[in-house]
Amino acid sequence: MTRRQTSGVPVPGAPAGLRERKKRRTREALLHTALRLFTTQGYERTTVDEIVDAVEVSQRTFFRYFANKEAVAFAVQEAVDARFLAELRQRPASEAPFEAMRRAALNAWCTIAEAEAEDVTAELRMRAYRMIESTPALHAAHMRRNIGLEHQTALLIAEREGLDPETDPRPRVAVAAFTGVLRMTGQLWGRQKDGGAEALQKLTELHLDQLGPALSASWRAA
Repeated sequence: MTRRQTSGVPVPGAPAGLRERKKRRTREALLHTALRLFTTQGYERTTVDEIVDAVEVSQRTFFRYFANKEAVAFAVQEAVDARFLAELRQRPASEAPFEAMRRAALNAWCTIAEAEAEDVTAELRMRAYRMIESTPALHAAHMRRNIGLEHQTALLIAEREGLDPETDPRPRVAVAAFTGVLRMTGQLWGRQKDGGAEALQKLTELHLDQLGPALSASWRAA
């Protein structure tokens, strides 16, 4: 017979599925509460104590899921970036680099929809994006994360194409152009009233489809 829980702490013998669901709910509550506080009273003014008090857990519990406030601020974006890299690794070798990155990025936005289903709504995600863009410390961290993502992406593209990224500049150049479009569409999306995943996906697809013509075709009317 399974032993009952006491004081809200899982006890030995409790079903693993129940423990995992409880962990997931706790993480979601911390994430949602932190983003809500960040976007209503400011990132710098929000403390870990306020977050854990609102969720009614300990600081130890918070740090079990997030290394610090910055980690929780970027949790959704980190999930999207990880999905993008995973999708890129799975793209068929027959696809050209831009097409592989394009499809990987569009598929990765599905992570946003999943996050919204976990109580991180479209409105809250957009407010969080604006908060990151307007908070100097977070904006700097965002740029550092983007540089790291570009580096990992360039290495993946080079591996796919059998190239040495240290001697062949094409992977880095292609990734720089691609991620430049993603940054621009993210900023455009952040200004819209509709902050859903579908809106971001459509906006990204629209601008990525113009990348090739913008770089290679003449802009002058016939």
